[in-house]
Amino acid sequence: MQTRRSALLGSLRRRGAAISLGLLAAGALVVSFGVAAGAAPQPTVSQVQAKLSQLNKKAEILDEQYDQAQQALSSASQQLTLVNEQAARYLTRFKSMREEVAEIADQAYMEGSIDSPEVLLTSNNPQQILNQASILLELSSSNTNEMHAFITAARQLSAAQEAARRTKDARAQLAAKLAGQKKTLEKTISQQQALLNQLTPAQQAGTGPGGGSTGPIGGHDPLPDLTQGEKAVQFAYDQLGCEYVFGGTGPCADGFDCSGLTQAAWAFAGVSIPRTSEEQATLPQVPVADIEPGDILEFIGEGHVGIYVGGNMLIDAPHTGAVVEKVAFTGWYRSNFDFAVRP
Repeated sequence: MQTRRSALLGSLRRRGAAISLGLLAAGALVVSFGVAAGAAPQPTVSQVQAKLSQLNKKAEILDEQYDQAQQALSSASQQLTLVNEQAARYLTRFKSMREEVAEIADQAYMEGSIDSPEVLLTSNNPQQILNQASILLELSSSNTNEMHAFITAARQLSAAQEAARRTKDARAQLAAKLAGQKKTLEKTISQQQALLNQLTPAQQAGTGPGGGSTGPIGGHDPLPDLTQGEKAVQFAYDQLGCEYVFGGTGPCADGFDCSGLTQAAWAFAGVSIPRTSEEQATLPQVPVADIEPGDILEFIGEGHVGIYVGGNMLIDAPHTGAVVEKVAFTGWYRSNFDFAVRP
């Protein structure tokens, strides 16, 4: 995760220098958007704001999709480890039983019951053993149990090896998908930053989530006698001013994205919730009239989340180039609100 964040947003952490370009006076900005002699008309401030708003929404969706794909890849990697371990255990058992069966086969060969025990003695291929199952079962009626056990071991090993192959292929497909999503997101983030550099902080207002106030960055243990929701809110307050970082799950030095902040806040309260805003949307919903501090607010089709802190305010990690902020549950947030959930 650290490497991914550094690769995507290392340059954006120096946003102070980039955003400072947007501190031009309104008159200078108008000039920059003017039409140079013989040049094509440049976009107006309102057009830049509209485009940035669209990119913010797109980035939120890509952010969530990337997180989901990364989790799927991580799960596939874990599954591959498990099936490989299982296949290794079955292989050990298979080889051990094969030695026993080889002795029986050798004895049968000496007695003239079979033409050659070589396949049984040397094959590491469980499917080849299964293909010879009829020969195994005919070796000796006194060794029926051993033969059945050996055939079962071969069947288990063959299934485990096939599962490992399928899991490995699925993991490779997920890795390729993740790489493609990363490239798309990098392009979107680059476009966002280019647009941010054309706007002053005041002109960025209304282009997407954010635009609130920040406070001092703190950090302390949960206060006693607080509800879990209040503990989550306490954590969120402690992260005010922390940088937005795509895919960030904290701590502050590493940054947060929107769902990374809500997940970390509830983890601080002792409650484990899903990673992405789309997954967090599956938590129990609560009516708007019953929203309490700590509840998670879902926006733009489950593509963005913030944590409600009371007083018609929420704390949010808005988007690239911003920091964790306390904002009013009005404007963009109210018009793009979906519903609230409570872990």
